Amino acid sequence: MEISSYPVGMSSDTPSLVTILVAAGRGTRAGGGVPKQWQLLAGQRVADWAIAAFQPFGEVVVVLHRDDMDIDLPAGVHRVPGGETREHSVKAGLTRAWALGATYVLIHDIARPCISPTVIAGVRDALLAGAEAAAPGLPVTDALWRADGARVTGTQDRAGLVRAQTPQGFALGPIAAAHDGFAGDAADDVEVARAAGLDVHITPGDADNIKITHPGDFARAEAILNRRRDCMDIRMGNGYDVHAFCEGDQVTICGVSVPHDKGLLGHSDADVGMHAITDAIYGALAEGDIGRHFPPSDPQWKGAASHIFLDHAVQLAATKGYKVSNIDCTLICERPKIGPHASDMQGALAAITGLDTNRISVKATTSEKLGFTGRGEGIAAIATALLVTA
Repeated sequence: MEISSYPVGMSSDTPSLVTILVAAGRGTRAGGGVPKQWQLLAGQRVADWAIAAFQPFGEVVVVLHRDDMDIDLPAGVHRVPGGETREHSVKAGLTRAWALGATYVLIHDIARPCISPTVIAGVRDALLAGAEAAAPGLPVTDALWRADGARVTGTQDRAGLVRAQTPQGFALGPIAAAHDGFAGDAADDVEVARAAGLDVHITPGDADNIKITHPGDFARAEAILNRRRDCMDIRMGNGYDVHAFCEGDQVTICGVSVPHDKGLLGHSDADVGMHAITDAIYGALAEGDIGRHFPPSDPQWKGAASHIFLDHAVQLAATKGYKVSNIDCTLICERPKIGPHASDMQGALAAITGLDTNRISVKATTSEKLGFTGRGEGIAAIATALLVTA
């Protein structure tokens, strides 16, 4: 038995990936008076931790108990009523994923709030690399006993045994057909997939990816989440870009069209500010620059809007477990004047990155008429981005 590790870092621009979070159960064994997914854990509901972990990877569908259909959920999350059994609830989620145009689905227990971006990305990348089904697992390392009540009656060889985790990922068509043809109750969706003859790849799991089942599990999960907060990783990156002026009547800078008697020359839309910011984020991730991810030799990126590049960098950071904390961009030019447009530029960048405008700085300076910017031959931009663990 081998646990496969597919290369992480494939494009996070995967609109055909939909996550289904199964949240229709009542979770009575966990205690607390309300279903476990709606109980507080380290300052947020259990469900909120799980939802936040999957949102950077695409659309999220939460399958709810009919009594919970009016419960508050984060913006952009799709809700669908579940059924009497987990099987019925998963089918409801698959139907909504189909309507959303999914090619692949991730099915996750919402009571696993400590899921990491690395585990999610491992399953996703296995699917994108050609697997029709993939799920994380951990090799069993403890000795195993067979028991009758409190009495040991024998031992069990642990060779080849793996502890199953979620998310379990599938090509949508095959898993939907597998559920349609499955009779009875299954331990998980891998059992359904295997019953239909699907080949399931095992990707690396994580000991922290625990499922809350009993009252004591809340303390374990909270300790994991607090430990991650205490071990926050901070990364900083710098970006620099230059574009020459050419014929035109406007320039696009930080997502804003600014009237000018010239344009900017470039393979894409030549947004010098956004390019520097994007490279700063890639730099913080040690992921090279825009040219690595969007080669200028590829004709599909000719004239492309630079928000595509910035959005990709932000989403790549999220899949690696980071969020952008703040951005500082300095534009260097004699003309056009940046000050009157700086506020609009902050707003445009905020809409792409999801940051508040008070975490984005756009400012300008001149080079005192020295060099190519001083001669009015082009614009330069320098940017810094700070990333912290999500």
